[in-house]
Amino acid sequence: MGYRCPQGAELTYRFATVELGRHLKYYATPSCRGCPAKPQCTTNKGGRRITRWTEEGLLEEMAQRVKHNPQMMKWRQQLCEQPFGTMKRALNSGYFLLRRLQKVRAEMSLTVLAYNMKRVLNLLGVPQMIEALT
Repeated sequence: MGYRCPQGAELTYRFATVELGRHLKYYATPSCRGCPAKPQCTTNKGGRRITRWTEEGLLEEMAQRVKHNPQMMKWRQQLCEQPFGTMKRALNSGYFLLRRLQKVRAEMSLTVLAYNMKRVLNLLGVPQMIEALT
C-alpha cells in the first residue's frame, strides 16, 4: 500500500516495530528536506512520517462497509446492542470484577448464562421451561 504526502511525494516503507503489544509499520519520505510546504505539512524534523497498525486495513474495510450500508449499522444497534445494555444495567455487570483473560471469560460466560436464563423465563415462563428441561 502506498501513501503520498500533500505535495505528491511517495512515503515508502521504512521499518516495523512492536509498541505496547501492537505491530506497527512506519512510512517516510526523504523529499521533505527540500520541500517549501514542509512547515504546513509536518512539524517533524525528519519530515513527514506515517505510523500504521499492521491490521489497520481491517478497520478501513469495516468503515467502508458501514459507509456503504448505514442501515446495517442501525439494524446491528437494534439487534446486538440491547443484550449488552441489559447485562450492564439489569444484571449489574457494568464492569468486570476479576482480572486476567481466563477469569474475565468465566465471568462473562456466567453473565451471558444469566441473561439467557432470564430471557427464557420471560419468553416461556417457569412451567414451560421446567417441562423443556425434563
